[in-house]
Amino acid sequence: MINIDTKNFSIFTIISLLFLIAGIVFYIYWGSSGVWSDIGIYSITIVFVLSGLLGTLLSLYEKPEES
Repeated sequence: MINIDTKNFSIFTIISLLFLIAGIVFYIYWGSSGVWSDIGIYSITIVFVLSGLLGTLLSLYEKPEES
């Protein structure tokens, strides 16, 4: 089971959340200019959003204690 703990909130979590927000804002900004079907937009958005999600999950992950 994955344990997520907000006590592990750090600068890496903030950077990851900024990547996530940047990906979403980038997609909406370029999409609003009428270029919804450009594959390059999807490629850049996927990199930003996935790195933001995975970075946030990894930075908040709490390692289980071994007994």
